Amino acid sequence: MYQLQVQNMSCGHCVGAVTKAVQAVDAAAKVEIDLASKTVKIDSATPLAPLKSAIADAGYPVTGAA
Repeated sequence: MYQLQVQNMSCGHCVGAVTKAVQAVDAAAKVEIDLASKTVKIDSATPLAPLKSAIADAGYPVTGAA
């Protein structure tokens, strides 16, 4: 499970866009997003780098990972 800090998310559309970006890399990924804390939790066997790239490419900068 990855936990990322992702900027520029503010609404349901953002949640959908980030979820779609992650699932384009790993269709089986489980994605949980908390808009208030700008936290994205991803349950995936895929390495972190391509997931972060997909989110950034969708327009949402990843500023931290745990």
